[in-house]
Amino acid sequence: MMLLRLLALLIPEFLIDLAFVLFVLSLVGCYLVAQWMRERCTKMKIERAQSQRARALERMEKMALRYKAQHGDVDTSRILSIPLAQLVEHLKKGSLTPETVLHAYMEKALEVTKEVNCVIDFLPDCEMQVQDVKKQQEKGLLFGVPISIKDNAGYKGHNSNCGLVHYLGVEDAEDSIIVQVLKKQGAIPFVKTNIPQSLINFDCSNSIFGQTLNPHNHKKTCGGSSGGEGALIAGGGAILGVATDVLGSIRMPSSFCGICGLKPCGNRLSDLGILSPVSGKSAVNMPGPMARDVDSLALFMKAVLCDELFRLDPTVPPVPFNDEIYHSRRRLIIGFYDTDGYFLPHPSMRRAVQETKSLLEEAGHKLVPFTPPRTEYALNELCIRGFFADGGTTLAEKFRPDIVDPNLKQQLLLYKIPNIAKKMVSFFMRPMFPRIANHVEAHSGCSSVKDLWNHYTAIKEYRCDYVKEWRKLGLDALLCPMLGPAFNIGHPGKLFAGFGFTMLFNILNFPAGVLPVTTVTSEDEEELKHYQGYYNDPWDKEVIKGMEGGEGLPVGVQCVALPWQEEQCLRLMKEVETVTRARCDK
Repeated sequence: MMLLRLLALLIPEFLIDLAFVLFVLSLVGCYLVAQWMRERCTKMKIERAQSQRARALERMEKMALRYKAQHGDVDTSRILSIPLAQLVEHLKKGSLTPETVLHAYMEKALEVTKEVNCVIDFLPDCEMQVQDVKKQQEKGLLFGVPISIKDNAGYKGHNSNCGLVHYLGVEDAEDSIIVQVLKKQGAIPFVKTNIPQSLINFDCSNSIFGQTLNPHNHKKTCGGSSGGEGALIAGGGAILGVATDVLGSIRMPSSFCGICGLKPCGNRLSDLGILSPVSGKSAVNMPGPMARDVDSLALFMKAVLCDELFRLDPTVPPVPFNDEIYHSRRRLIIGFYDTDGYFLPHPSMRRAVQETKSLLEEAGHKLVPFTPPRTEYALNELCIRGFFADGGTTLAEKFRPDIVDPNLKQQLLLYKIPNIAKKMVSFFMRPMFPRIANHVEAHSGCSSVKDLWNHYTAIKEYRCDYVKEWRKLGLDALLCPMLGPAFNIGHPGKLFAGFGFTMLFNILNFPAGVLPVTTVTSEDEEELKHYQGYYNDPWDKEVIKGMEGGEGLPVGVQCVALPWQEEQCLRLMKEVETVTRARCDK
């Protein structure tokens, strides 16, 4: 102590101040250097991933060109036009070889991705798998069919990154269960496809591989999070895809791209080996198929619901696909609604439901009005509050080493705001914008373990109420709106409420599928100009900006069934597809 006092007397005061300033400056300098190093490391990781992708696509192109040079007389366009069920028959009979079909789709996938940027990786062992498949004594239900898989579906020796730098550089130790089963059934995975950063967005862009475009209109997004799958299949570069759905990630891109997609109920298929940016969420990240027609979805489900799946993942109930229900011709009692009272659909969406309702009635089915109970409560209090139970902090952490994609900045800001601030913002916002205020407050999540337990209880009670309403009307299935048409690029991140049409059935854990039934007309576009929605708030104003210029784009409807009744859901989808096509053929 004496020494310190002596030094204090000997050292002038200004030198002490100078030392303090230098100390502070050194801390600031260290922080800035650390920031620079982190950003440089991030950029290097991204550049490395982009370089690996370029090499993979170059290798894919060389393999496709080599095969074409050796077999120049192949009618590629004819192969690409064959529906899945017929393609399997051709492959099993030997009128087409797995090599020919694989290379036809490789060539087309390259063409599509050059146009819309949907393929992010090539799986070169697909050529070896063709040979293995041909040696199988028993030909599987998907014998020789080339398939695409979403980025987050694990594939041995390749990276699943969820569009986040956080996961780059880590190779999957083994195939996901769903990929293993598909291989056992003779399918040939050959590419992986793009997704939005973190998967939690219905655009399709990330800081690693960039923006994927809609093949119907390049000013529009293809949807997300399974956007790469949707764009590739709609563009003709794949016939069947493996995707995942946690808030609508299969159904959104299916709607935007004009193809078919199915979200099974939780645990009907195995999600082992499927990467998620945040594991353990209350909503289920469910794998499911995307394809050009409903029969292809049904064939996928029949193929994967087999003994191999039940052996590899004993937590999946051993319930095979029920062909009898899918092919039944019994007249159905179908509930329907064209708006949920929370988010007013685009004019083409309501028209799509009403026209489909009329066609189903003409085909002999009974259509019954259905009102979904307490929609806003279910979306905010049950789905969002549970999905972001920690206020979004765990998800926000995954962005720390990343460059935030512009489409995610508004969402990420909400995750980063302290929960007390969210509650305050919500309080002051509520008089003017009650819908948005409730949405913001729901992002504060659950305040305690007891609160989380109460949340789970509330979900169960809501499901019971929904099923009770369903049973009261004696419904077999439900017909309802699907968000569409495709949004202009950059707008989905500003309108999280758009997930409302899909995430309701994630929190209910009902199987739900989407298929196209019509296209946007000039009359729809004109009516959109006068859109005010239910609240005339910033979200409603965003609808016009986000969805204008959509004439000619596909518009879909959503079909829903009770848990464990995927066959019934597909049955309704098939009925809708049949009556819609019959109208087009007239």
